Amino acid sequence: MATAKKVTRESAAPKPKEATSLLRADHKLVNDLFAEYEKSRSNVRKKQIVSMICKELTIHAQIEEEIFYPAVKAALKDKELIPEATVEHATLKDLIAQVKDVDPDGEIFDAKIKVLSEYVKHHVKEEQNEIFPKAKESSLDLLEIGAQLTERKAELSEKYK
Repeated sequence: MATAKKVTRESAAPKPKEATSLLRADHKLVNDLFAEYEKSRSNVRKKQIVSMICKELTIHAQIEEEIFYPAVKAALKDKELIPEATVEHATLKDLIAQVKDVDPDGEIFDAKIKVLSEYVKHHVKEEQNEIFPKAKESSLDLLEIGAQLTERKAELSEKYK
């Protein structure tokens, strides 16, 4: 009797992800990291979590700004949603700069992480409720954009190790 060969994650070709699915997965990951931060009482662990949050948000914002936003802006002939999202990214980057590579030192640091978390949640809600549905309704090839996002994300993950 032959045994079926177990297919591992490494041996299976990755299934292409639609752009909005990939971005939603990023949103969930960062949300989970913020939740973990809130539960943590260890400053060492908090610093590790903040480092992961900063890396994930930096990469996510960059792939959106380089690939997803320009495609959506062009397809929708948008003059409002994408510019607003881009401005929100700039504010997020300012908040990231205030906490990246900084030792958690009490309530002001925790407050900055809380504000960052709330700002990210607001941004994610707008993307998922306004931009993503319009992108799905457009003529964009979201699988192709997803492939581009995946490739660029891998490149940036190596850069930000």
